[in-house]
Amino acid sequence: MSKKLIIGMFGFGVVGQGLYDIIKTKKLNLEIKKFVIKNAHKERKLPAELFTTDPEAILADEEINTVVELIDDADAAYIFTKRALESGKNVVSANKKMIASHLEELAEIQIKHGTSLLYEGAVCGSIPIIRNLEEYYDNELLHSVSGIFNGSSNYILSKIFNEGQRYSEALQKAQELGFAETDPILDVGGYDPKYKLAIVASHAYGIYVDPESILNLGIDKLGDQDIQFAKEKGFKIKLLPLAKEINNNQVVLYVLPKFVGRDNILYNVENENNGVLVKAAFADEQFFYGKGAGGHPTGSAVLSDITALRYGYRYEYKKHLEADQLKYNTDYVLKVYLRYEDEEILKQITFQNISERFYGADFKYVIGEINLKEIIAKRDLINQTGNFIAEIL
Repeated sequence: MSKKLIIGMFGFGVVGQGLYDIIKTKKLNLEIKKFVIKNAHKERKLPAELFTTDPEAILADEEINTVVELIDDADAAYIFTKRALESGKNVVSANKKMIASHLEELAEIQIKHGTSLLYEGAVCGSIPIIRNLEEYYDNELLHSVSGIFNGSSNYILSKIFNEGQRYSEALQKAQELGFAETDPILDVGGYDPKYKLAIVASHAYGIYVDPESILNLGIDKLGDQDIQFAKEKGFKIKLLPLAKEINNNQVVLYVLPKFVGRDNILYNVENENNGVLVKAAFADEQFFYGKGAGGHPTGSAVLSDITALRYGYRYEYKKHLEADQLKYNTDYVLKVYLRYEDEEILKQITFQNISERFYGADFKYVIGEINLKEIIAKRDLINQTGNFIAEIL
């Protein structure tokens, strides 16, 4: 028999409203007792007594046994989540930066206090990738997990390659539709998929990796020449995170734009949709596809976690318990395309080899193999205005 959940919710934005809409349509053994919001003066359709700006209205209420955390502020989300777990409350969160940055500590707190933190909604919206990694692939050797983890950047790239829009035009449209923030660098700079990748790696490979140590380069420096180059070669550009096991129990993690051909299943993942490609030793290739953003898709993932708590579900972090522990490594060779403006840049970046070089009046690029460590070391140089790097699969 399921226990009744008395819920306190931090935040009532797009995802919070989407979750509430879904809950209203279903008969569930739960009650939302209080919302903690930032703006007390904003008009809302629900009764005013449900809302407060005081976090203690949830954290100090012993009747509330479940906290749903749906705010943008990662630092505040961490404080609220930690307090709730330590006080015996279970937590459902969709804050990928907070979880990725504090996952090891939060996992230990859950064990110590017998509480549960679930966060399916933090990674790829409606796609249940965390639960599948945790349950379906718990005894599976995974070669790699990659895909499209960010709906905003994918929407922009879809408009560029399918409709011929300029980058600035596609970005503006994404912002108007609410897919991209006013400051879109978290999405187009690859930070958002990096946080999601760190969480995925924990469940896929049993490693805790500080997201600050993971390379992320995005599509914010994408130029018309790069788009033309891709089209001439029959490629689309996608912003893809990768977690991959390499030799000697090592795992490599990074986020880079990539040239993707028609034979790759991610080629046809368009607009705000996400796609996760899992390559496993025994299950072979499996593909998960769905809405990666929006109130109702993400709200559905949050609700799945809430309903799982009714039956005492918690992540077991099974891969972390395996004796043969994997290690994070950045010693990995990639084949990349680098468009550059200043000739001096090639004197400062060490390629292992260069297989192609083009030098035109307004377009210069090289294609060659380079170590991930070198890209990380020269990140600021590579990512300056006038340059663009993408992996060639």
